[in-house]
Amino acid sequence: MINDKAILVGVDGSHASYKATWWAANYAKHAGLTLQIVCAYSLPSYAAVSFDATYTAMGDDNAAHSDAQDILSKAKAIADEQGVEATTLIVTGDPASVFVELSRNYNLIVIGNRGKGGLAERLLGTTSSSLPAYAYCPIVVVPYTDDDGNLMHLNNTITKVAVGSDESKWGLKALEIAAGFADAWDAELDVISAVPKMQGIDAEGSVMDSYMEDLNVRIAPLAEQYPNLKIRRSVVPGPAVGALTKASYDHDVVVVGSRGRGGFTGLLLGSTSQGLLQHAVGPVYVVPRKYVEAAESRLNTVPSSPSEVPTKSLDEISGVEEIAVPTADTEVARNIDATIDPDRQ
Repeated sequence: MINDKAILVGVDGSHASYKATWWAANYAKHAGLTLQIVCAYSLPSYAAVSFDATYTAMGDDNAAHSDAQDILSKAKAIADEQGVEATTLIVTGDPASVFVELSRNYNLIVIGNRGKGGLAERLLGTTSSSLPAYAYCPIVVVPYTDDDGNLMHLNNTITKVAVGSDESKWGLKALEIAAGFADAWDAELDVISAVPKMQGIDAEGSVMDSYMEDLNVRIAPLAEQYPNLKIRRSVVPGPAVGALTKASYDHDVVVVGSRGRGGFTGLLLGSTSQGLLQHAVGPVYVVPRKYVEAAESRLNTVPSSPSEVPTKSLDEISGVEEIAVPTADTEVARNIDATIDPDRQ
């Protein structure tokens, strides 16, 4: 069974991953979810890319395992500061494939994005192994800095949520999730639809009106379902990536489907250096294709039928070890928090 009460956060010792841990713990506390923290390493490249803090001889599993425990202890202390008790896992081997398998079992996976190197690059670096493209549950990617290297502040309370909307089933699922997410936080929801620029078309005229009509039709059921939710809607000309990246500057979360048709084609599956995940300055909540298809399969079967996405116990996933680690000293967590987000009150 999928544990819809748990979320998973990946850490690798980078400040970006600790920032993701803070976001995941804050969200878990608000939503009443449990938290599991996973540290992944791969021995062949461990000395070069796995962890920031230490370097060791190639193939030294004992040292790598010890460093992973230390990283998990610090991440656990961050969760503890949020009032969330976390369990911890260690993953050896290729993290991209293992995380995809783990995604069968969780409500949400959270990872930090620091650009080059470490866990984030291995999970986001190529479309062939991109976690948001192939996961079975939604993914939240938390940025560490903006394109200029400025640290990004994360609010304790989510007050504004943006979502990219098109008529695909992925876009519709993203809209549905964004509405529920915003309602749970008592936040405002901005629904953004992008209109491709076409020569000879008056962007202020009938095309824009037609897109707005379609948008209103998509929003109507959600407005009825969440009568107290404040929904804004906008139709913008130009690429969806630019519109949603801009939205990330003044929204706490941006929600998007990873496979769309129309305005959002290629948003996350094109070059990651050009996509939303690389340029957003706030958390991006990705609704993957497999998650949408699994939800569809459940709707098309009788209630007692199993989902087409079978879950796997940790024992069935190669390279995953549940391990108990001591929680690092509270002062350690506070020092990390002061480093990753100096603006936090």
